[in-house]
Amino acid sequence: MYLNACYAAPQSSAEGDDIKNLPEWNLADLYPAMESAEFLEDLKLCKSEAESFEKTFSGKLLEVFENNPRDLAMAIAEYEQIEERMGRIMSYAGLIYSGDTSNADNAKFYGDAQEKMTAAGSHLLFFTLELNRIDDTKLFDAMKEDASLAYYEPWLSDLRKDKPYQLDDNLEQILHEKSVTGRGAWNRLFDETMSGLRFTIGGEEYPVATALNFLQDTDRQKRKEAATEVSRVLNENIKTFSLITNTLSKDKEISDRWRGFEDIADSRHLANRVEREVVDALVEAVREAFPRLSHRYYAMKANWLGLDVMEHWDRNAPLPVAEERVIGWNEARDTILDAYSGFSPEMAEIAQRFFDENWIDAPVRAGKSPGAFAHPTVPSAHPYILMNYLGKPRDVMTLAHELGHGVHQVLAGGQGALMAQTPLTLAETASVFGEMLTFRSLLAKCDTVAERKAMLAQKVEDMLNTVVRQIAFYMFERKVHEARKQGELTSDDIGELWLSIQGESLGPVFNFSEDYKPYWAYIPHFIHSPFYVYAYAFGDCLVNSLYAVYENAESGFQEKYFDLLKAGGTKHHSELLKPFGLDAADPGFWKKGLSMISNLIDELESLEAQS
Repeated sequence: MYLNACYAAPQSSAEGDDIKNLPEWNLADLYPAMESAEFLEDLKLCKSEAESFEKTFSGKLLEVFENNPRDLAMAIAEYEQIEERMGRIMSYAGLIYSGDTSNADNAKFYGDAQEKMTAAGSHLLFFTLELNRIDDTKLFDAMKEDASLAYYEPWLSDLRKDKPYQLDDNLEQILHEKSVTGRGAWNRLFDETMSGLRFTIGGEEYPVATALNFLQDTDRQKRKEAATEVSRVLNENIKTFSLITNTLSKDKEISDRWRGFEDIADSRHLANRVEREVVDALVEAVREAFPRLSHRYYAMKANWLGLDVMEHWDRNAPLPVAEERVIGWNEARDTILDAYSGFSPEMAEIAQRFFDENWIDAPVRAGKSPGAFAHPTVPSAHPYILMNYLGKPRDVMTLAHELGHGVHQVLAGGQGALMAQTPLTLAETASVFGEMLTFRSLLAKCDTVAERKAMLAQKVEDMLNTVVRQIAFYMFERKVHEARKQGELTSDDIGELWLSIQGESLGPVFNFSEDYKPYWAYIPHFIHSPFYVYAYAFGDCLVNSLYAVYENAESGFQEKYFDLLKAGGTKHHSELLKPFGLDAADPGFWKKGLSMISNLIDELESLEAQS
């Protein structure tokens, strides 16, 4: 998921048609309709198959394994099939809901599906718990003898990493069943509250995505008006958002304590299959680089804008040299596919299918989820992309980003439902690489110093948003979760933590006034996926290093890159990066990635001196 959308300036009629007539996704590849016979039949099958599976194998896995390891492999295959069916149902319900979260029927459909899948899933909980009780040596010895069991070795090895944090079966059962009325309910409250907010700007009402887009308007007074209105509306609802944050933070603390996690982010690191030390090294490298990256760039931008001090609504202001035009959908498509094709025709062919087969939902609509994401659904189907496309250059980069995710998800689908899922740290690899390909393609077409300067500045800002801002978000989350251990936080407490991190990360050129205090509240990652955000910085720095290898590679890079994407969740990041001569455990790895951002700022300073 990648939050990045822009306000569209006035446009010509041709451009307007290409912005108004945007594609909407066709979800029929999942199910024909919400009440279709196919959907209802799959709901029944999930329940009956899960109950039958539990009756057949619960309490008997060790016996099944010892009698014949191949029978255990068959049980895993059956489990995978049930999981895929459940994933298809929840993907469909979730995409329907994302298309219009304000629609009561959609909300009920999603809520009902979630309850039924949680109930069905409760019959499957025993399986992974019992698998982890099989002796490690016996299990891995059996894999050497039986190919069908060896096929699942990556998944079984990953499962073993969860073993120290498993609770007993009854506790796991109740935590699973209560997730619908616990974390899931608070997530839904956040989504529906945020989607229902309306912001009055220039006498017109807008949803949150469009309101935030005004912060990129060329008119500083309009940016200020939008920023003030966003602050006002968020403040009116801040008690609700503070309650959600306090509750979910406490919920996580309870779960972590019972499971035995030492650090507040360890559960995320485990899910990402990345070591705490690697993430700490990333965070420290970025934090140490704040002065030479964000502080230096925004001081230069303030000078470009003719400001001694920047307010928060100036951070994403267009540069005076930037060309203000709307980029039509067809132009965006062709730009990205051309860039992808220059790297690999196969990559472009996969991306082309998203356009040809209606796998993208692009228009801005009331009630639609803000931002953008690529959802993999299940291997037997295909991914879908949600956009809020408004025709700005940054929207083109967002589309390139999500298409990178989509290509990755298509390629990894061959691993099957249990092993296609890529850890978040590596899930950003193809998306950021897709952005980089598109950026480099556009940069090569710049004819003037002014064009090159505008393109470089936009890329630097995107990279700062991806690296500096996301690490700042991670630092903020850590402060909130640590402080919550001492007691409930007021909205003012959370706001003060937010302002302190913003000041440290973005630099002294900014004046962060009181009206910026509630801006933490609109960021969904804090609610849906605690500590998710560092994965963006991980992916960006990784791709910076990877792209440097690509630029210097004589041949064979594309094949190794596709092998990385096809691996899905079957390999650790160290194994996947080794063919490229990269090692994320090396502190120099992160500095190498950050140096690319620093070098782009160097070039901007050089161009500034020429102008």
